[in-house]
Amino acid sequence: MKLFSGSANKLLTEEIAKSLNLPLSLIDVHIFPDGERRIRIHDKVTDKKAIVVQSASTPVDTNYMELFFIVDALKRAKAKEIIAIVPYFGYQRQDHLFRNGEAVSLEVVVNLLEHVGVNKLVSIDMHSKKIPSLFHIPVAHLSAVSIFAEEIKRQKWDNPSTVIISPDKGGLGRVKKLSEFLNNLSFFAVEKKRDKASGRVSMKNINQKFLKDKKRAIIIDDMISSGGTLLSLSSILKEKGIKEIYVFATHAVFSEDAPIKLQRSNLKKIYTTDSVSIPKEKKFQKLEILSLANILAKELQKPTVTNNNEYEYI
Repeated sequence: MKLFSGSANKLLTEEIAKSLNLPLSLIDVHIFPDGERRIRIHDKVTDKKAIVVQSASTPVDTNYMELFFIVDALKRAKAKEIIAIVPYFGYQRQDHLFRNGEAVSLEVVVNLLEHVGVNKLVSIDMHSKKIPSLFHIPVAHLSAVSIFAEEIKRQKWDNPSTVIISPDKGGLGRVKKLSEFLNNLSFFAVEKKRDKASGRVSMKNINQKFLKDKKRAIIIDDMISSGGTLLSLSSILKEKGIKEIYVFATHAVFSEDAPIKLQRSNLKKIYTTDSVSIPKEKKFQKLEILSLANILAKELQKPTVTNNNEYEYI
């Protein structure tokens, strides 16, 4: 097994390497003055399993193109099997036509990954559980829920005064599974409506019965982009009498001024994973980062390539 890191998230790759007790294989990424990239693999990969870790975070297109080039280099070097670990899968929110005349960008990315030579994809908490079905190659769709559960237990929040909340109906399965990890804590999903043109989100009134005798709310989501959904929901929860509000979200996309808004909000703490490499200027006092390295290493230790269109809550 050979493990390679793209430029997007080398720290996570190094943590995976530690979990596997495996050295990182050498790769050169040369960037020309005009921004073009040239890839060179130094290790021999002939007849070996080659793994490349590359999140498709900002800059999304650059990181995807680098991944395509790395996979092509591995294929030309006669790797037996190429596994792409893309913890944050860029373009995943563009999974269907919202309006006439638009592209389905996600399908384009899926086709490119398959065509360039990826034999298996590993990703974390995709925006829709239907996304793996778009692939013709095996997909391991993992979840950070078990990591969140461990932290919640460590903080001793797994008690009847806590309620788990998904900010949309699509995350209901996620909060239900987390509840099972936490002795069946109360949970519910909020009904929200997103404007197709502007992307603005509005939420319907939350039924007070879900919050009865609760002092703590834990919001679970797949990603934080602008932070608008979390801020709207936290304001409603405060009005309903919730004293402490925490957020656990897998992907810290943090677009625009989201870090500033989150730090100034009434949220007590925001937990994310290292699926996305968060630059120093986007880190803030209320933020805590949990590592995905162990669950990714565990997936890589499986002996065979198998398809998995359902979440693995490992």
